[in-house]
Amino acid sequence: MMIESNLSRVTEFVLLGLSSSKELQPFLFIIFLLLYMGILLGNFLIILTVTSDACLHTPMYFLLANLSFIDICVASFATPKMISDFLVEHKTISFEACIAQIFFVHLFAGGEMVFLVSMAYDRYVAICKPLHYMTIMSRRVCITLVLIPWGVGLIHTLSQLAFTVNLPFCGPNQVDSFFCDLPLVTKLACRDTYVISLLIVADSGFLSMSSFVLLVISYTVILTTVRKRSSASMAKARSTLTAHITVVILFFGPCIFIYVWPFSGYSVDKVLAVFYTIFTPILNPAIYTLRNKEMKAAMSKLKSRYLKPGQVSAAIRIALFLEAK
Repeated sequence: MMIESNLSRVTEFVLLGLSSSKELQPFLFIIFLLLYMGILLGNFLIILTVTSDACLHTPMYFLLANLSFIDICVASFATPKMISDFLVEHKTISFEACIAQIFFVHLFAGGEMVFLVSMAYDRYVAICKPLHYMTIMSRRVCITLVLIPWGVGLIHTLSQLAFTVNLPFCGPNQVDSFFCDLPLVTKLACRDTYVISLLIVADSGFLSMSSFVLLVISYTVILTTVRKRSSASMAKARSTLTAHITVVILFFGPCIFIYVWPFSGYSVDKVLAVFYTIFTPILNPAIYTLRNKEMKAAMSKLKSRYLKPGQVSAAIRIALFLEAK
């Protein structure tokens, strides 16, 4: 009865956010609003480009479009709340919304880890077994490579929630972050959470490290194959691999640091959390498009199709005419 009474005492958590400085809040609001708009525009542009250009209807670009969708999800589970909190003094989140944030961050982040392994498998088949690529990477296999990460992410997040959802929260309710980060929330429980914290770290650490090890093995085999073949035939493969490996390092660096190295300070955790929820999703579109001639050509065709100079000027003249009336 005492535990049930205690559980009913905490109905919301207070998010301390990125900074307590009132002077910085408007500045941070503008910066993160622009970054979030950039994430949505960049990743939606990749999805639109891949779906609208028949030349990009290949397994690699199908997976790239799905990565962009996951990046939008990773950026959206907490960023809109963080942006709106810059405009209010008392930053609160209900208990249910907090649990929802925990659910979605582990679903999306865990899924993206495994999805990067799926993309590595695609590159392995393309470079190491080029003659059998289209046979192996059939439509069914591509869909499976997309569904498996979501399944693993769901199992991962449910296992994380199993540690948290029944914890008694009866007093402290300040979370020193801009979203409900699981390790920080469990520390607020009215019981010893040392063992639970270790299980949480072990769960996330196992998924992070196992995915990272699989990626290291995959790209080692791929790079060895590339080195053995002629430089002319492998020039495109090197460019693609550079983009993939850069994304892997950017995503796994912060995740592994946060969960496998649990002795970092909260301020460090905030910076790393911002990095993998904001900067990685906005960097991925740039990384995959700036060095990719096919994507740039497809985007140019998309631009010429929807943003023809004559159409733009006509739209401006109509708008001016209507305004004059």
